[in-house]
Amino acid sequence: MAAAEERREEDSSIQIGLLDASQNPTTSEEGHSELQLNQSLQRLENFLRFFGFCQYSPLSFTFSWLAFIIVGLLVPLLIIIEFSGDSDRYQIKSFELEILVFNSVAASISLLCISHNLRKYGLRKFLFVDRYQGHLSQFRPKYVERIHGFFRLLAIWMLPCFLLKTAREVVRVSYAGDVPWWQSVVILLALVISWTYSMIIYLSGSSLFNLVCNLQVIHFENYGKLLERDLDVSEYIEEHIRLVHYLSKISHRFRIFLLLEFLAVTATQILSLLETTSNTGIINFINGGDFAVSSIVQVVGLILCLHAAAKFSHRAQGLASVASRWHASVTCNFNEVSQWGVSNSNGNLDTANNVVDSFVKTNSESDLESDNYVPTPTNVPLASYMSSYHKRQAFVMYLQSNPRGVSIFGWTIDRALIVSIFFIELSLVSFVLGKTITITTK
Repeated sequence: MAAAEERREEDSSIQIGLLDASQNPTTSEEGHSELQLNQSLQRLENFLRFFGFCQYSPLSFTFSWLAFIIVGLLVPLLIIIEFSGDSDRYQIKSFELEILVFNSVAASISLLCISHNLRKYGLRKFLFVDRYQGHLSQFRPKYVERIHGFFRLLAIWMLPCFLLKTAREVVRVSYAGDVPWWQSVVILLALVISWTYSMIIYLSGSSLFNLVCNLQVIHFENYGKLLERDLDVSEYIEEHIRLVHYLSKISHRFRIFLLLEFLAVTATQILSLLETTSNTGIINFINGGDFAVSSIVQVVGLILCLHAAAKFSHRAQGLASVASRWHASVTCNFNEVSQWGVSNSNGNLDTANNVVDSFVKTNSESDLESDNYVPTPTNVPLASYMSSYHKRQAFVMYLQSNPRGVSIFGWTIDRALIVSIFFIELSLVSFVLGKTITITTK
Protein backbone atom coordinates (compact mmCIF):
# COMPACT_ATOMS: atom_id res chain seq x y z
CA MET A 1 0.00 0.00 0.00
CA ALA A 2 2.78 2.41 0.94
CA ALA A 3 4.73 1.55 -2.20
CA ALA A 4 1.67 2.14 -4.36
CA GLU A 5 1.13 5.54 -2.74
CA GLU A 6 4.79 6.45 -3.28
CA ARG A 7 4.49 5.51 -6.97
CA ARG A 8 1.33 7.60 -7.28
CA GLU A 9 3.07 10.60 -5.77
CA GLU A 10 6.05 10.16 -8.08
CA ASP A 11 3.80 9.91 -11.15
CA SER A 12 1.93 13.01 -10.02
CA SER A 13 5.23 14.81 -9.49
CA ILE A 14 6.41 13.92 -13.01
CA GLN A 15 3.14 14.88 -14.61
CA ILE A 16 2.84 18.25 -12.88
CA GLY A 17 6.48 18.83 -13.53
CA LEU A 18 5.57 18.66 -17.23
CA LEU A 19 2.86 21.25 -16.64
CA ASP A 20 5.50 23.54 -15.15
CA ALA A 21 8.09 22.94 -17.86
CA SER A 22 7.62 26.42 -19.29
CA GLN A 23 9.26 28.01 -16.27
CA ASN A 24 13.03 27.62 -16.12
CA PRO A 25 14.56 29.76 -13.38
CA THR A 26 18.30 30.08 -13.18
CA THR A 27 20.21 27.75 -10.93
CA SER A 28 21.23 30.54 -8.54
CA GLU A 29 17.67 31.82 -8.14
CA GLU A 30 16.37 28.30 -7.60
CA GLY A 31 19.06 27.57 -5.02
CA HIS A 32 18.37 30.84 -3.20
CA SER A 33 14.61 30.20 -3.04
CA GLU A 34 15.18 26.65 -1.83
CA LEU A 35 17.57 27.91 0.86
CA GLN A 36 15.01 30.46 2.05
CA LEU A 37 12.31 27.80 2.24
CA ASN A 38 14.55 25.42 4.18
CA GLN A 39 15.51 28.17 6.63
CA SER A 40 11.87 29.12 7.17
CA LEU A 41 10.88 25.51 7.75
CA GLN A 42 13.78 25.04 10.15
CA ARG A 43 12.76 28.16 12.07
CA LEU A 44 9.18 26.89 12.28
CA GLU A 45 10.31 23.46 13.43
CA ASN A 46 12.53 24.96 16.13
CA PHE A 47 9.59 27.00 17.39
CA LEU A 48 7.33 23.93 17.48
CA ARG A 49 10.04 21.86 19.18
CA PHE A 50 10.47 24.51 21.88
CA PHE A 51 6.77 24.33 22.76
CA GLY A 52 6.69 20.53 22.71
CA PHE A 53 4.96 19.77 19.41
CA CYS A 54 7.83 17.77 17.90
CA GLN A 55 7.48 14.53 19.86
CA TYR A 56 9.57 12.37 17.54
CA SER A 57 10.94 10.07 20.25
CA PRO A 58 9.71 8.62 23.58
CA LEU A 59 12.08 10.98 25.39
CA SER A 60 10.78 14.10 23.66
CA PHE A 61 7.21 12.85 24.15
CA THR A 62 7.75 12.43 27.89
CA PHE A 63 9.59 15.73 28.30
CA SER A 64 6.94 17.63 26.31
CA TRP A 65 3.98 16.42 28.34
CA LEU A 66 5.88 16.69 31.61
CA ALA A 67 6.69 20.32 30.87
CA PHE A 68 3.09 21.01 29.92
CA ILE A 69 1.74 19.44 33.12
CA ILE A 70 4.23 21.28 35.33
CA VAL A 71 4.29 24.72 33.67
CA GLY A 72 0.76 24.85 32.34
CA LEU A 73 -1.13 23.11 35.13
CA LEU A 74 0.65 22.39 38.43
CA VAL A 75 2.42 25.75 38.93
CA PRO A 76 -0.71 27.94 38.59
CA LEU A 77 -2.76 25.37 40.52
CA LEU A 78 -0.40 25.54 43.52
CA ILE A 79 -0.37 29.35 43.42
CA ILE A 80 -4.18 29.53 43.32
CA ILE A 81 -4.54 27.11 46.22
CA GLU A 82 -1.77 28.44 48.44
CA PHE A 83 -1.81 32.19 47.80
CA SER A 84 -5.42 33.03 47.06
CA GLY A 85 -6.80 35.71 49.34
CA ASP A 86 -9.89 35.49 51.47
CA SER A 87 -11.58 38.46 49.83
CA ASP A 88 -13.48 37.97 46.57
CA ARG A 89 -12.86 41.58 45.68
CA TYR A 90 -9.45 40.86 44.15
CA GLN A 91 -9.62 37.13 43.36
CA ILE A 92 -12.43 34.59 43.16
CA LYS A 93 -10.92 31.17 43.73
CA SER A 94 -13.60 29.23 41.85
CA PHE A 95 -13.16 31.52 38.83
CA GLU A 96 -9.40 31.00 38.79
CA LEU A 97 -9.71 27.21 38.95
CA GLU A 98 -12.28 27.11 36.15
CA ILE A 99 -10.16 29.36 33.93
CA LEU A 100 -7.15 27.14 34.55
CA VAL A 101 -9.11 24.03 33.56
CA PHE A 102 -10.50 25.71 30.42
CA ASN A 103 -7.09 26.90 29.25
CA SER A 104 -5.44 23.55 29.99
CA VAL A 105 -8.09 21.59 28.08
CA ALA A 106 -7.86 23.85 25.01
CA ALA A 107 -4.04 23.76 25.01
CA SER A 108 -3.89 19.99 25.56
CA ILE A 109 -6.21 19.37 22.58
CA SER A 110 -3.95 21.47 20.38
CA LEU A 111 -0.77 19.81 21.67
CA LEU A 112 -2.20 16.29 21.37
CA CYS A 113 -3.61 16.58 17.83
CA ILE A 114 -0.79 18.59 16.25
CA SER A 115 2.01 16.54 17.84
CA HIS A 116 0.31 13.32 16.65
CA ASN A 117 0.27 14.55 13.04
CA LEU A 118 3.84 15.85 13.21
CA ARG A 119 5.05 12.57 14.68
CA LYS A 120 3.25 10.60 11.99
CA TYR A 121 4.10 12.67 8.89
CA GLY A 122 6.94 15.05 9.73
CA LEU A 123 6.82 18.81 9.20
CA ARG A 124 7.21 18.85 5.40
CA LYS A 125 4.52 16.27 4.73
CA PHE A 126 2.35 17.82 7.41
CA LEU A 127 2.49 21.14 5.53
CA PHE A 128 2.45 19.38 2.11
CA VAL A 129 5.77 21.03 1.24
CA ASP A 130 7.49 17.95 -0.13
CA ARG A 131 8.18 16.32 -3.48
CA TYR A 132 6.20 18.24 -6.11
CA GLN A 133 4.91 20.84 -3.67
CA GLY A 134 8.33 21.80 -2.36
CA HIS A 135 10.24 21.57 -5.64
CA LEU A 136 8.30 24.02 -7.78
CA SER A 137 10.37 27.17 -7.62
CA GLN A 138 7.56 29.62 -8.37
CA PHE A 139 5.73 28.54 -5.20
CA ARG A 140 8.66 28.79 -2.79
CA PRO A 141 8.52 32.57 -2.19
CA LYS A 142 4.81 32.25 -1.42
CA TYR A 143 5.54 29.37 0.97
CA VAL A 144 8.11 31.50 2.77
CA GLU A 145 5.67 34.42 2.95
CA ARG A 146 2.94 32.21 4.44
CA ILE A 147 5.33 30.74 7.03
CA HIS A 148 6.37 34.24 8.08
CA GLY A 149 2.68 35.06 8.29
CA PHE A 150 2.30 32.27 10.86
CA PHE A 151 4.62 34.10 13.26
CA ARG A 152 3.03 37.48 12.53
CA LEU A 153 -0.39 36.06 13.27
CA LEU A 154 0.74 34.71 16.62
CA ALA A 155 2.40 38.00 17.56
CA ILE A 156 -0.57 40.14 16.52
CA TRP A 157 -3.02 38.23 18.70
CA MET A 158 -0.81 37.20 21.60
CA LEU A 159 0.79 40.59 22.30
CA PRO A 160 -2.36 42.56 23.26
CA CYS A 161 -3.74 39.61 25.26
CA PHE A 162 -0.39 39.21 27.00
CA LEU A 163 -0.41 42.89 27.97
CA LEU A 164 -3.96 42.61 29.32
CA LYS A 165 -3.06 39.52 31.32
CA THR A 166 0.08 41.17 32.71
CA ALA A 167 -1.79 44.34 33.68
CA ARG A 168 -4.47 42.30 35.45
CA GLU A 169 -1.91 40.27 37.41
CA VAL A 170 0.10 43.36 38.36
CA VAL A 171 -2.99 45.06 39.75
CA ARG A 172 -4.12 41.94 41.59
CA VAL A 173 -0.71 41.21 43.12
CA SER A 174 -0.31 44.85 44.18
CA TYR A 175 -3.38 44.51 46.42
CA ALA A 176 -2.01 41.41 48.14
CA GLY A 177 -0.54 43.33 51.08
CA ASP A 178 0.22 40.31 53.30
CA VAL A 179 2.72 38.83 50.79
CA PRO A 180 6.38 39.96 50.64
CA TRP A 181 7.28 41.94 47.54
CA TRP A 182 9.79 39.37 46.22
CA GLN A 183 7.19 36.65 46.61
CA SER A 184 4.65 38.77 44.75
CA VAL A 185 7.10 39.18 41.88
CA VAL A 186 7.70 35.42 41.70
CA ILE A 187 3.95 34.74 41.72
CA LEU A 188 3.40 37.35 39.02
CA LEU A 189 6.09 35.92 36.74
CA ALA A 190 4.95 32.33 37.31
CA LEU A 191 1.31 33.09 36.49
CA VAL A 192 2.11 35.17 33.40
CA ILE A 193 4.62 32.63 32.03
CA SER A 194 2.25 29.71 32.65
CA TRP A 195 -0.69 31.46 30.98
CA THR A 196 1.42 32.59 28.01
CA TYR A 197 2.83 29.08 27.57
CA SER A 198 -0.64 27.50 27.46
CA MET A 199 -2.14 30.13 25.17
CA ILE A 200 0.76 29.99 22.70
CA ILE A 201 0.30 26.22 22.46
CA TYR A 202 -3.40 26.68 21.84
CA LEU A 203 -3.01 29.45 19.26
CA SER A 204 -0.14 27.60 17.55
CA GLY A 205 -2.46 24.73 16.73
CA SER A 206 -5.03 27.06 15.19
CA SER A 207 -2.35 29.02 13.34
CA LEU A 208 -0.81 25.82 11.95
CA PHE A 209 -4.17 24.77 10.53
CA ASN A 210 -4.48 28.27 9.07
CA LEU A 211 -1.00 27.89 7.55
CA VAL A 212 -1.76 24.49 5.99
CA CYS A 213 -4.93 25.86 4.38
CA ASN A 214 -3.19 28.99 3.09
CA LEU A 215 -0.39 26.93 1.53
CA GLN A 216 -2.94 24.88 -0.40
CA VAL A 217 -4.92 27.96 -1.42
CA ILE A 218 -1.81 28.98 -3.38
CA HIS A 219 -2.23 25.94 -5.63
CA PHE A 220 -5.96 26.40 -6.10
CA GLU A 221 -5.44 30.03 -7.08
CA ASN A 222 -2.68 28.95 -9.47
CA TYR A 223 -4.97 26.36 -11.09
CA GLY A 224 -6.54 28.99 -13.35
CA LYS A 225 -3.11 29.68 -14.88
CA LEU A 226 -2.97 26.10 -16.11
CA LEU A 227 -5.96 26.83 -18.31
CA GLU A 228 -3.88 29.39 -20.20
CA ARG A 229 -1.81 26.54 -21.65
CA ASP A 230 -2.87 24.44 -24.61
CA LEU A 231 -3.11 21.13 -22.72
CA ASP A 232 -5.41 18.17 -22.98
CA VAL A 233 -8.50 18.30 -20.77
CA SER A 234 -7.51 15.01 -19.12
CA GLU A 235 -4.42 16.71 -17.69
CA TYR A 236 -6.58 19.42 -16.11
CA ILE A 237 -8.79 16.74 -14.58
CA GLU A 238 -5.80 14.82 -13.21
CA GLU A 239 -4.40 18.01 -11.67
CA HIS A 240 -7.76 18.75 -10.06
CA ILE A 241 -7.93 15.20 -8.69
CA ARG A 242 -4.50 15.70 -7.12
CA LEU A 243 -5.57 18.97 -5.48
CA VAL A 244 -8.77 17.41 -4.16
CA HIS A 245 -6.74 14.48 -2.83
CA TYR A 246 -4.65 16.86 -0.70
CA LEU A 247 -7.81 18.64 0.42
CA SER A 248 -9.28 15.33 1.60
CA LYS A 249 -6.06 14.57 3.48
CA ILE A 250 -6.23 17.90 5.29
CA SER A 251 -9.87 17.30 6.26
CA HIS A 252 -9.03 13.84 7.55
CA ARG A 253 -6.01 14.95 9.59
CA PHE A 254 -7.68 17.95 11.23
CA ARG A 255 -11.29 16.84 11.69
CA ILE A 256 -10.79 15.62 15.27
CA PHE A 257 -8.81 18.74 16.14
CA LEU A 258 -11.46 21.09 14.72
CA LEU A 259 -14.34 19.25 16.36
CA LEU A 260 -12.72 19.09 19.79
CA GLU A 261 -11.63 22.72 19.68
CA PHE A 262 -15.11 23.84 18.70
CA LEU A 263 -16.72 21.85 21.51
CA ALA A 264 -14.14 22.98 24.08
CA VAL A 265 -14.41 26.67 23.18
CA THR A 266 -18.20 26.54 23.10
CA ALA A 267 -18.38 24.82 26.49
CA THR A 268 -15.86 27.32 27.91
CA GLN A 269 -17.81 30.36 26.76
CA ILE A 270 -21.15 29.01 27.96
CA LEU A 271 -19.80 28.07 31.40
CA SER A 272 -17.97 31.38 31.71
CA LEU A 273 -21.14 33.27 30.90
CA LEU A 274 -23.10 31.11 33.33
CA GLU A 275 -20.61 31.71 36.15
CA THR A 276 -20.34 35.47 35.70
CA THR A 277 -24.07 36.13 35.32
CA SER A 278 -25.15 33.86 38.19
CA ASN A 279 -22.57 35.26 40.64
CA THR A 280 -24.16 37.48 43.29
CA GLY A 281 -20.96 39.33 44.19
CA ILE A 282 -19.22 42.24 42.50
CA ILE A 283 -17.23 41.28 39.41
CA ASN A 284 -14.57 43.68 38.14
CA PHE A 285 -11.46 43.60 35.97
CA ILE A 286 -9.30 42.40 38.84
CA ASN A 287 -11.26 39.34 39.95
CA GLY A 288 -12.94 38.48 36.64
CA GLY A 289 -10.57 39.83 34.00
CA ASP A 290 -9.08 36.42 33.27
CA PHE A 291 -12.43 35.26 31.92
CA ALA A 292 -12.37 38.04 29.35
CA VAL A 293 -8.73 37.63 28.32
CA SER A 294 -8.83 33.83 28.02
CA SER A 295 -12.17 33.97 26.17
CA ILE A 296 -10.71 36.40 23.64
CA VAL A 297 -7.77 34.09 22.91
CA GLN A 298 -9.96 30.99 22.57
CA VAL A 299 -12.49 32.69 20.31
CA VAL A 300 -9.67 34.08 18.15
CA GLY A 301 -8.23 30.57 17.73
CA LEU A 302 -11.60 29.21 16.66
CA ILE A 303 -12.15 32.09 14.23
CA LEU A 304 -8.72 31.49 12.66
CA CYS A 305 -9.65 27.86 12.01
CA LEU A 306 -13.11 28.63 10.61
CA HIS A 307 -11.83 31.47 8.43
CA ALA A 308 -9.02 29.37 6.95
CA ALA A 309 -11.33 26.40 6.30
CA ALA A 310 -14.05 28.56 4.73
CA LYS A 311 -11.52 30.36 2.52
CA PHE A 312 -10.04 27.04 1.40
CA SER A 313 -13.50 25.62 0.64
CA HIS A 314 -14.46 28.78 -1.26
CA ARG A 315 -11.37 28.57 -3.48
CA ALA A 316 -11.94 24.87 -4.15
CA GLN A 317 -15.60 25.35 -5.04
CA GLY A 318 -14.76 28.40 -7.15
CA LEU A 319 -12.79 26.31 -9.65
CA ALA A 320 -16.06 25.37 -11.35
CA SER A 321 -16.72 29.06 -12.04
CA VAL A 322 -13.19 29.55 -13.39
CA ALA A 323 -13.51 26.55 -15.70
CA SER A 324 -16.96 27.71 -16.89
CA ARG A 325 -15.56 31.12 -17.89
CA TRP A 326 -12.64 29.42 -19.61
CA HIS A 327 -14.98 27.11 -21.54
CA ALA A 328 -17.25 30.01 -22.55
CA SER A 329 -14.25 32.11 -23.59
CA VAL A 330 -12.80 29.38 -25.81
CA THR A 331 -16.17 28.57 -27.38
CA CYS A 332 -17.18 32.16 -28.09
CA ASN A 333 -13.82 33.18 -29.50
CA PHE A 334 -13.73 30.15 -31.77
CA ASN A 335 -17.13 31.15 -33.15
CA GLU A 336 -15.84 34.68 -33.77
CA VAL A 337 -12.79 33.36 -35.61
CA SER A 338 -14.87 30.96 -37.70
CA GLN A 339 -17.22 33.79 -38.72
CA TRP A 340 -14.29 35.95 -39.83
CA GLY A 341 -12.78 33.10 -41.85
CA VAL A 342 -10.24 30.75 -40.36
CA SER A 343 -8.30 29.87 -43.52
CA ASN A 344 -8.57 33.05 -45.56
CA SER A 345 -7.20 35.84 -43.44
CA ASN A 346 -4.30 35.83 -41.04
CA GLY A 347 -5.21 39.36 -40.05
CA ASN A 348 -8.56 38.19 -38.77
CA LEU A 349 -6.84 35.55 -36.68
CA ASP A 350 -4.62 38.21 -35.17
CA THR A 351 -7.68 40.31 -34.38
CA ALA A 352 -9.36 37.38 -32.64
CA ASN A 353 -6.25 36.68 -30.62
CA ASN A 354 -6.13 40.33 -29.57
CA VAL A 355 -9.73 40.06 -28.36
CA VAL A 356 -8.79 37.07 -26.20
CA ASP A 357 -5.61 38.70 -24.90
CA SER A 358 -7.61 41.73 -23.78
CA PHE A 359 -9.01 39.73 -20.89
CA VAL A 360 -7.25 40.47 -17.60
CA LYS A 361 -6.85 38.07 -14.76
CA THR A 362 -6.90 39.61 -11.31
CA ASN A 363 -5.67 37.88 -8.21
CA SER A 364 -7.14 39.33 -5.05
CA GLU A 365 -8.25 38.12 -1.66
CA SER A 366 -11.58 39.91 -2.14
CA ASP A 367 -14.39 37.77 -3.46
CA LEU A 368 -15.62 40.64 -5.65
CA GLU A 369 -12.18 41.04 -7.21
CA SER A 370 -11.34 37.38 -7.77
CA ASP A 371 -12.95 37.03 -11.20
CA ASN A 372 -10.47 35.23 -13.42
CA TYR A 373 -10.63 35.94 -17.14
CA VAL A 374 -8.23 33.45 -18.64
CA PRO A 375 -6.75 34.05 -22.08
CA THR A 376 -6.90 30.87 -24.15
CA PRO A 377 -5.55 29.81 -27.53
CA THR A 378 -8.05 30.07 -30.40
CA ASN A 379 -6.16 28.51 -33.26
CA VAL A 380 -8.03 25.19 -33.02
CA PRO A 381 -8.52 23.02 -36.08
CA LEU A 382 -12.11 23.11 -37.24
CA ALA A 383 -12.26 19.31 -37.63
CA SER A 384 -11.52 18.72 -33.93
CA TYR A 385 -13.72 21.55 -32.63
CA MET A 386 -16.71 19.40 -31.59
CA SER A 387 -14.49 16.84 -29.86
CA SER A 388 -12.70 19.60 -27.95
CA TYR A 389 -16.01 21.23 -27.07
CA HIS A 390 -17.45 18.05 -25.58
CA LYS A 391 -14.28 17.44 -23.57
CA ARG A 392 -14.44 20.96 -22.13
CA GLN A 393 -18.12 20.55 -21.38
CA ALA A 394 -17.50 17.27 -19.58
CA PHE A 395 -14.70 18.93 -17.60
CA VAL A 396 -16.98 21.78 -16.49
CA MET A 397 -19.75 19.35 -15.53
CA TYR A 398 -17.23 17.30 -13.56
CA LEU A 399 -16.19 20.35 -11.52
CA GLN A 400 -19.78 21.50 -10.99
CA SER A 401 -20.88 18.08 -9.77
CA ASN A 402 -17.90 17.72 -7.40
CA PRO A 403 -17.92 20.78 -5.11
CA ARG A 404 -15.33 20.04 -2.45
CA GLY A 405 -14.16 21.75 0.68
CA VAL A 406 -12.70 21.19 4.13
CA SER A 407 -15.16 18.97 5.96
CA ILE A 408 -15.73 17.53 9.43
CA PHE A 409 -17.29 14.09 9.09
CA GLY A 410 -19.18 15.13 5.96
CA TRP A 411 -20.05 18.68 7.04
CA THR A 412 -18.32 21.10 4.67
CA ILE A 413 -16.96 24.18 6.43
CA ASP A 414 -18.21 27.03 4.27
CA ARG A 415 -20.07 30.27 4.80
CA ALA A 416 -23.41 28.54 5.24
CA LEU A 417 -22.04 26.37 8.06
CA ILE A 418 -20.41 29.37 9.74
CA VAL A 419 -23.74 31.23 9.70
CA SER A 420 -25.39 28.16 11.25
CA ILE A 421 -22.70 28.01 13.95
CA PHE A 422 -23.20 31.70 14.72
CA PHE A 423 -26.92 31.29 15.29
CA ILE A 424 -26.40 28.16 17.37
CA GLU A 425 -24.00 30.07 19.61
CA LEU A 426 -26.39 33.00 19.80
CA SER A 427 -29.21 30.67 20.83
CA LEU A 428 -27.06 29.15 23.59
CA VAL A 429 -26.10 32.59 24.87
CA SER A 430 -29.72 33.70 24.90
CA PHE A 431 -30.69 30.52 26.76
CA VAL A 432 -28.05 31.06 29.45
CA LEU A 433 -28.95 34.72 29.88
CA GLY A 434 -32.60 33.80 30.14
CA LYS A 435 -31.82 31.38 32.96
CA THR A 436 -29.50 33.64 34.95
CA ILE A 437 -30.76 37.19 34.42
CA THR A 438 -34.22 38.22 35.53
CA ILE A 439 -35.84 41.61 35.29
CA THR A 440 -38.40 42.51 37.90
CA THR A 441 -40.80 45.42 37.70
CA LYS A 442 -42.65 46.98 40.55
